[in-house]
Amino acid sequence: MYQWVSLLSLWAIPGTIAFVLLYGWQKQVPVYETFVDGAKGGLTTTIRILPHLIAMMVAVSMFRESGALDLLLRALKPLLDLLHFPEELVPLALLRPLTGTGSLAIATDLIAQYGPDSFLGRLAATMQGSTDTTLYVLTVYFGAVGIRNSAYALKVGLWSDLAGVIFSLLIVSYIFA
Repeated sequence: MYQWVSLLSLWAIPGTIAFVLLYGWQKQVPVYETFVDGAKGGLTTTIRILPHLIAMMVAVSMFRESGALDLLLRALKPLLDLLHFPEELVPLALLRPLTGTGSLAIATDLIAQYGPDSFLGRLAATMQGSTDTTLYVLTVYFGAVGIRNSAYALKVGLWSDLAGVIFSLLIVSYIFA
């Protein structure tokens, strides 16, 4: 089974590219010209959303480097102890809605430090997979199409992230603790 999955994953991308090229050729679509037009559109979108991305990355870096995260952790310690929420996972829970790369770095560090089969490693992996980069998604996608009023989407996204964190803790605690 493992060999079959490895072979499938090896040929998935080349097979998809070949299928698209053959399908376009069969439908008499100018494949190269269509690709170039799409690349132009992608470049335009990238330029349009670049200021949003830079602002978000600067804000996240300032929060982490200023010591505000450490101060917040100290303030939340009594509540975290009451809820049996590991202090080590608070940065992941807080940064996940902001940045995928930053939260992945935190999850990777936790897994490297405690091990992938530890409670913290499993909880970090589950939280990483159960939540989303809400502010990144809103910044990039809403900025790309020009949506300015994202209040409802922000509320729903952040509540969903909170639910992902809570249920990650509950499920991992129930299954692995």
